[in-house]
Order: sequence, then structure tokens, then C-alpha cells
Amino acid sequence: MSTLKPVVICAMMFVAAPALAQTPQFGQPITPADILPWDISIGPDGAGLPPGRGTAEQGAAVYAAKCQACHAEKGAGGPNDALVGGVGSLASGKPIRTVGSYWPYATTLFDYIRRAMPFQESQSLTSDEVYAVSAYILSLNGIVGSNDVLDAQSLPKVKMPNRDGFVAFPRNPK
Repeated sequence: MSTLKPVVICAMMFVAAPALAQTPQFGQPITPADILPWDISIGPDGAGLPPGRGTAEQGAAVYAAKCQACHAEKGAGGPNDALVGGVGSLASGKPIRTVGSYWPYATTLFDYIRRAMPFQESQSLTSDEVYAVSAYILSLNGIVGSNDVLDAQSLPKVKMPNRDGFVAFPRNPK
């Protein structure tokens, strides 16, 4: 078994070499331009939201084409998580965690869709498509209207039903 270990390590290095060639080399300073493609996080306050816009009506078509296969028609769930429903169930013995019942911020919904969806082609949606799909999912949950425009200014103002349902966890780094 111990003679196989060096072979496995060499194979892993061979596979990883192309990815390593595209990253900054050790000992070189990392510039803001190097970080920019990786810095796509959007927090609760909406800082960093990109230009773009979308409505639920526009998002319905994107959802049907790129999301429905995993999340079912109108976000009902199956084979993956439901996106709609579950309101009022969190305190029950069988909580249903969906965008409408659990998610605390609309901006982090945008962030998640932008970086991770669709599952097979993550980060393939345009900003307009992400705003539109976010609006569609929020509309299905009764949080925004079907004609409400979501963009970098309006999205942070969306008040999610469970925004105040989380306990603050103050961290005291030492």
C-alpha cells in the first residue's frame, strides 16, 4: 500500500497542474485585479450587488428553462429542495425550510443563485437573469409582486418574513 501513495500524489499533482498555472504564483503580490473574479460575495446589506434588473415575470421563463428540472414547477420541490411554502412551520416538529419560511435576506438569495445555480452550470446566469429568478422565487412566496423590479437598490430593501428569526452570534476574536 505504501508504494501506491507516491503514485497517487504524482497523479493528483498532474491533474491539479493546469489549475495551479492559472493562479498567482507563490511569492508574488496579489493585485485587486487578481481578486476581482473571485470576489463575488453579496452580504445582507447588498454591498457588491452588480448592475442589472429583473421582474418575476421575466424570471418565470428563466426558472422554467434552468431551475424547474431540479426544483419543480413553481418551486414546489423535487428532486431538490422546495423553494416555496413552509411559512409558519419553523416552530413545529417538522419545520419546512424554504426561501419564504427560512431565508433571512433577499440579497443572500441573490448571492446563492449567482454563485451556485444552476447546479450543473454554476455562475452561468447573467446578472439580469439572477435578479429575475430571485424576483420570481420571492413572488411565488408572496414577498414581492410579479411586476416589482429587483435591482441593486431595491433588493436590499426586501424584508424577508424570517429576517428577525435568527439569534445574533457575536464573535469576539482574540
